[in-house]
Amino acid sequence: MQVSDRCPHCGRRALVDDVHTGELTCQNCGFVVSERAIDQGPEWRSFADDGGADRVRTGAPTSITYKDMGLSTIIGRSDRDASGRAFGSAMHSTMSRLRKWDSRSPAFGSTEKNLSVALRELEKMGDKLGVSQAVKERAAYIYRKALEKGLLRGRSIVGIAAASLYAAFRDTETPRTLKDVAAVENLDKKAVARDYRILLREMDLSMPVADAARNVTRIASKVGLSEKVARKAVDIVRMTEEREISAGKAPMGLAASALYLAGVIEGEMKTQKEIAEAAGVTEVTVRNRYKGLRADLGKVLGLDPDSPV
Repeated sequence: MQVSDRCPHCGRRALVDDVHTGELTCQNCGFVVSERAIDQGPEWRSFADDGGADRVRTGAPTSITYKDMGLSTIIGRSDRDASGRAFGSAMHSTMSRLRKWDSRSPAFGSTEKNLSVALRELEKMGDKLGVSQAVKERAAYIYRKALEKGLLRGRSIVGIAAASLYAAFRDTETPRTLKDVAAVENLDKKAVARDYRILLREMDLSMPVADAARNVTRIASKVGLSEKVARKAVDIVRMTEEREISAGKAPMGLAASALYLAGVIEGEMKTQKEIAEAAGVTEVTVRNRYKGLRADLGKVLGLDPDSPV
């Protein structure tokens, strides 16, 4: 219900909100405007006997990165019933047996075991690569769908998990390469690429085109180039996109060559070898892309396209 800040009875702006009774009253005439105000704050409350801030009603948020979505329950270790009386020896033995089976039962099925291992690996890889929770959740979603479609049969759990994480990077446009994903688990890059292509084909995934400008800052920080050079490199990448020069070129190689060209323009020289190693490409790629950028954008950038430097 929409309530204005003016009293409908006397017309004065003297409304007072009582958080204890939920009433909205006029301080001037005492008119009750609303009797059932909705508290927009957190739902939690404390059940602690000492009046502390023990927010036991709220737990960890649900997340698809947990095998049970974070909604698991366990049988407590207390050996007392609801009224506080201690269990007898027979009930104590029964409760111990129930706790044991409760802890073992979720891992009985092969699907649950597979998912448990894969989600742990995804969490570990995500932490090593320093990615956000949103990327981890997207990777977990892709892996769950692959498991439902039966794509794990005869394939490595870790390999499909790595491919799912790389697919999440591509989908969220996070600047991480296939080489980075393969390195954290010491996997073969070609094997991860093969599993990634399987996910794209079997799950009909549509990935956005990689943006070369997103890799510029990462490469610049590795080689120690300034923010000014990085911004200039981003401008160069945008120019190539506007003139459709970037079509068919690898985003990482284009970002590395644009950064090298920006360093030449701004006078912060780094060798092609240093930039190529930071970008994970070859020196030949940087050199060829750099020559192409000078030839196509030299006049726009105020450079001599025929200069050897």
